[in-house]
Order: sequence, then structure tokens, then C-alpha cells
Amino acid sequence: MKNPGSVLPSSTAGQRYAGSLRAVHWLRALVVLGTLSAGLLMVNLPDDMAVKFEQLYPNHKQFGVLALLLVLLQLVLRWRRGVPALPHSLQPWERRLSHLTHGLMYLLLVLVPLMGYAMSSSFTQSDGVPFFFFGHLPELLPKNDARFEVFQLLHRYLAWTLLALVVMHVAGALKHRFFDADPDSDVLRRML
Repeated sequence: MKNPGSVLPSSTAGQRYAGSLRAVHWLRALVVLGTLSAGLLMVNLPDDMAVKFEQLYPNHKQFGVLALLLVLLQLVLRWRRGVPALPHSLQPWERRLSHLTHGLMYLLLVLVPLMGYAMSSSFTQSDGVPFFFFGHLPELLPKNDARFEVFQLLHRYLAWTLLALVVMHVAGALKHRFFDADPDSDVLRRML
């Protein structure tokens, strides 16, 4: 039996991630990209458009919570099942960059929704954070517009940083799949 959270031996580097990890990865990717897109759209719409506050804000909030739950599930699955080792054909700098990018993405996938929750919870005019058919989540922070502005700034900049890391992640996977001379460098096939 392998140790929880382990990297699977390099002899399994060509293997795919566990099915549960692949499913959660792609579902989380869709939820995060949709939530980021809704966030960009809603902040650029005029306030007099009903769809902004009746549809986009509530959905952005509840899908943000869903993204947080999915990344927490993904972290637990990674810890329990382990992950395939990176291919030996990757350069040392590619390995370091991969580990750094993944680590920062996981950190931001937790922090961005937490800052969004803190933002919504502390804003005096907020109606809370809905979560699908469960109703509204409890607001754990006191109403304070000065703190709201700090959380808002953090949420915005961390979300932009997350988007940049996602672009790097996708670009790296595509580089290894289509441009590397060694087919063993194709890390994308492990997640398909």
C-alpha cells in the first residue's frame, strides 16, 4: 500500500492520474473559468442592468464556493491517492516551474474564494453568499466597509494572478504535447 500524498514511482510516470482526480480536475477547471468569466463580466456591466445583481453576482458567489469545495476535495484526493511522477524527459527548470506553478495555483484556488467570501460577508450592503439549494452561508465576519475594500482588492489581484497561472499551466501542457521532441514529455495525456 502506498503512502498517502506520495508521488507514484517514476516507473509509473507515463500513467494517468486516478479517475477521480481527473474528473475533479476538469470539473474544477470549468467552474473556475466560468466563475472568473462571470466576475469579469459583472464588474464591467453598468449598475442599472438587473442581470448584474440578480444573476451574475449570486452565481459568481455560489460557484466560487463550489470551486473552493472542489479544490479542497482535489487536495484530499491527491493526498490519499498520490500523483504520477513527472516524466524524466523534463528539464530540471521545467520540473521546478511545474511544482511552483501548481503550488501557487492551489494556494490561490483556496485564497481567491476565501477573499470573495470575506468581501461579501463584510460589505454592509451585501445580501450574503448564496449556495444553491442550501440557502445562504453564514456570514462570519462583522460588517465593515473598510475591511471590505481590503478584501475586494485582494480578491481582484489574487484572481488576476490565478488567471495568469492558469494560462501558464495550459501553455506548459500544450508545449509538452505539441512542441517537445520527446513524446514522453506529454504530461497532458496523464489528465485525459
